[in-house]
Amino acid sequence: MTPVSAGAELTYPLAALLAEPAGSRRDYEFDGLWPDVGADLELAAPVAGRVRFSRTNRGVLITGLVETALALVCSRCLRPIELPLRMTLNEEALPTLDLASGKPLDPLIEPEIVRLTDHHEVRLEPIIREAIQLGEPIAPVCRPDCPGLCVVCGERLDDGPHEHDEEVLDPRLEALRSFRVDDDAETG
Repeated sequence: MTPVSAGAELTYPLAALLAEPAGSRRDYEFDGLWPDVGADLELAAPVAGRVRFSRTNRGVLITGLVETALALVCSRCLRPIELPLRMTLNEEALPTLDLASGKPLDPLIEPEIVRLTDHHEVRLEPIIREAIQLGEPIAPVCRPDCPGLCVVCGERLDDGPHEHDEEVLDPRLEALRSFRVDDDAETG
């Protein structure tokens, strides 16, 4: 399915929460969303989750749980697979405007912190995108014992009996055939 921006569904107004004392909180749930996860990833299932916004003395603490699945390819046998992901969110968001005066705050003081919009809204789509990107495995596999592909013919090793005639050696490595290792002289 082609992702459609879920920006509007994942934008939450927090002006009322910011007016409340520290410790106040709001809980929200979302389901069936297809946020943009970047050009290199594809979602296999919609994003669902729950999020809690807790008022702190500086801004808002964002905690939650997000679930989805990625459409990937097994790094051993090259079969398409779906990898379920379950990520936790734990971010701090600070206002861009001073709550009392309405004056802009300097975003360069803490550039790595998530910022609320000028209307005191938080956009979760970039936070969820980053969590999904960080949750992608480096080398996904269809199953832990996947045997992969044959190094000679490239066929999947678990598709049945797999034999080859005499081992073909790269001509550049022919000189190594005469190399013998003396097991008695080996150390370690």
